[in-house]
Amino acid sequence: MKPFVMARAAAMAAVCIPALAWASDTPLYQPAPAWVIAPPAVPATAGEELPPIVLLDFQKRIEGDRLWSYVHQQTRIASSEMLSQAATLTLPWAPDKGDLIVHGLTILRGDQRIDLLAKGQKFVVLRREQSLEQRELTGILTATMAVEGLEVGDILDMRFSVTGRDAALRGRVQDVIPLVAAPMRIGAGRVRYSWPKGSQPKYRFLAEGVQATPVTKGDFTELSFALPLAKPKDMPEDAPSRFRHPPLMEVASFADWADVSKTFATLYRTDGLVTGGGPIAAEVAAIMKAEATPIGRAQRALEVVQDKIRYLAVGMDGGNYVPQTPAKTWEVRYGDCKAKTLLLLAMLREMGIEAEPVIASVGMGDFVPERLPSAAAFNHVFVRATIGGETLWLDGTGSNARIADIHDTPGVGYVLPLRVAGAEPIRIETHANARPFASVTVEADESGAVDLPSAVQVTLVAHGVMAAQLRAAKSQMGAKEQRELISTILQQAVGEGQFADGTITPDPVSGDVVVRAAGVVGTKWAMEDRRRKRALGGPLSDLTFAPDRSRPDWNGIPVVAPPVFGVERHLRVRLPDAGRGFTLDGTADTDQRLAGHVVKRTTRLTNGTLAMDERMDALGIEVPAARIAGERDAVATATANIPRLIAPADTPRRWTLDAATVAQSSQIKAIRSVYGKAIADDPDEMSGYLSRANFESGVGNYRGALADLDRVIAKEPSIEMYLQRAYVHDMLGDRAKALADADSARQLDPSNQGATARLAWLKAENGDLPGGVALLDQRIALGGEQKRAARQDKAALIGEFGDAAEAVKLYDAMIAEKPGSPNLLNGRCWIKGTRSLMLDTALKDCTSAIELSDSTLAALDSRAMVWYRMGRYPEALADLDAVLAAEPDMAGSRYLRAAVLKAMKRDADAVADLAMARRVAPQIDRQYARFGFKM
Repeated sequence: MKPFVMARAAAMAAVCIPALAWASDTPLYQPAPAWVIAPPAVPATAGEELPPIVLLDFQKRIEGDRLWSYVHQQTRIASSEMLSQAATLTLPWAPDKGDLIVHGLTILRGDQRIDLLAKGQKFVVLRREQSLEQRELTGILTATMAVEGLEVGDILDMRFSVTGRDAALRGRVQDVIPLVAAPMRIGAGRVRYSWPKGSQPKYRFLAEGVQATPVTKGDFTELSFALPLAKPKDMPEDAPSRFRHPPLMEVASFADWADVSKTFATLYRTDGLVTGGGPIAAEVAAIMKAEATPIGRAQRALEVVQDKIRYLAVGMDGGNYVPQTPAKTWEVRYGDCKAKTLLLLAMLREMGIEAEPVIASVGMGDFVPERLPSAAAFNHVFVRATIGGETLWLDGTGSNARIADIHDTPGVGYVLPLRVAGAEPIRIETHANARPFASVTVEADESGAVDLPSAVQVTLVAHGVMAAQLRAAKSQMGAKEQRELISTILQQAVGEGQFADGTITPDPVSGDVVVRAAGVVGTKWAMEDRRRKRALGGPLSDLTFAPDRSRPDWNGIPVVAPPVFGVERHLRVRLPDAGRGFTLDGTADTDQRLAGHVVKRTTRLTNGTLAMDERMDALGIEVPAARIAGERDAVATATANIPRLIAPADTPRRWTLDAATVAQSSQIKAIRSVYGKAIADDPDEMSGYLSRANFESGVGNYRGALADLDRVIAKEPSIEMYLQRAYVHDMLGDRAKALADADSARQLDPSNQGATARLAWLKAENGDLPGGVALLDQRIALGGEQKRAARQDKAALIGEFGDAAEAVKLYDAMIAEKPGSPNLLNGRCWIKGTRSLMLDTALKDCTSAIELSDSTLAALDSRAMVWYRMGRYPEALADLDAVLAAEPDMAGSRYLRAAVLKAMKRDADAVADLAMARRVAPQIDRQYARFGFKM
């Protein structure tokens, strides 16, 4: 841990209003104040190394409206890595609040004490705006020092103080201390707090196991306890922040929440801030002239503050809590949440609209009631307006708000209204936003076949923050970067694919940004229960609700509220054969609440088109512990019943499409158009060529696929690409080129078993069985993980091209070593069946493989071959029907079925199956000719 990391962490994380800032002008070098006492003793360790943090001592004192924070830290340099970290010290502070005072910096090396300050080492002051990317100027200065002479094994002893006084607190003091707890190890640690005995500040431990009782020592009351604390209880990841906050100690001199409210209310007075004839007054007049209703005027004022004033937090010169004046904000055209809130308040009040500021804790809003009353409990401020008895929550730091959004509710939990009379925290009751965060419309053409990629037209309407980000991105990106952004966004919305004709179009009226593109995405159709079924997805499909409350001490913990947001999707799918025989499964329509969400859906299947519209809104509410089990079951049931399309058994498949149908299909035309445009947009990007090659291979256009694969391999050769092109060459009947590509694949990595097996197969098919076997023998001789696969490949190769009896013996040996292997049993059955060898035992092998395997299709196909060899055609047909019902595109099974049907004198059916087999695998006749088939 770097020195000062604990002291630096004492400032709560800020979103817009820093919880507490400390400061100084330049580092001072002075002795520690007289009230500082000796640090706690580090316990002696018998044979154990000291932990890296040897000592961590916090001593703090309240003196009127000033807080003095003293830190004494000893760090043991346990390694060279730690040396490189600890040898550079950084002490940040803010110059407008107080002083940074260095009391001592010493290296402890055995009995030596090396005083670095006495040797002349000093801190150098830098200004580093580390939060600039988050649009925040803090004014924090950093004292930094490269420690000279530090060695591994040394202990670096540093003592310093930071004083702080914040005029905005009007004489009050507040402090938040993160408390070190196990499992972090420190040699000795302490927190010691003191204050004048008459001042009586409040304190609160937001941690378990703290043993501390105030005692009076002279004129001061003192509170002291040891660190580290006991390890906090484990909490579920989805618990609200009030259960998951780090161990804290809070100290504050505010009387109560009303005191906090009154103290800061004065900072948001607007009397006289809008001067007659000034630019803000002119803006107000223009709004009042353009809008007749108070709510319309409130919206226009909010739009002005959001769109015309950019966000930039300025924490310098007292800016942590004090807002910039509206005139200054309008002049510089930037401001943080405080400045935007004061400007919006001034405009609303000038229009006669009742409005007040409220402060919030973004990210920890549910934790507010348990905290000590102070401004440190908050990090944001916005406006609460009341119009016609209705409450509106208006946040000037938001973006693209329009009249449709005026009733939206922020999910920040509790807020504290700032009123001169004081107020208590109130909880914002949230509801669904008026407009979704994102609305996606997908028009999918799947009219050609249910196993082709889906040709889509996608429109995404982005709202709010997402729209603002897209608008900014469009203005800063070139054409290529915009295409990449569009692809990334739409792939998240509709799945992985290629996109073309993409546009990003801001809509100034709605404040939204519209993203459009044509695309090709992977098919959503899959085989299940021997039918093609299509998942329809939708927002609900992304909802998961699986809280773990198995531990007894977790039983009463609710589930954290999700942010308030909505998403919707409109899906239209054109189906093959004008939708003939297609049906819907699942719950077509719904309107239900699920785990803090509302889901509404309608689904229709008419005129050959599936139409599904779904919206899901997170309501920003917690799920009580008592309802977790019921909500989990409800979510599981609802997601299981998301509608699915079910295709008829005879629905068109890609291998059923003849050349004329392929040429006329609107789906295939759209797919080819997208690929062509994507390639034309970026000819040097290989993904478009590869996607098109895969598609063309899938529809049997191997010549078309070959040209694209040539382009990819010329630029980005790989084992996978060479093997894919070898397959294409093989389908085109060019075995010499297929062999050459397989050889090139293996040359890239001779250890790759896939490339070796494919090359061995092609060698054997080209008449060089000994060469193929020799390749596999080399892999077998090397042993290792690939030996088993190489032995199986060798047996299969010999069984296909060589001595079948020898191949069976090879399988016998492997099965003896691994009896009951369904894969090995099926391999032996296949050789016996294809080579008409030992058919009685072949049948037993296949049946055993079927009984032992989780996936039976290959073994059923092998057994069908055995039945065919035995002349038992009905049994063969039954097995083949079972295979093809599950996987209709298995070319070998389709070819064998044609042979069985021909043997059964069903010639017309045989011709149909044979044509389909040849369409799927153009070289199927060549393979089965080796087994003696002539069709």
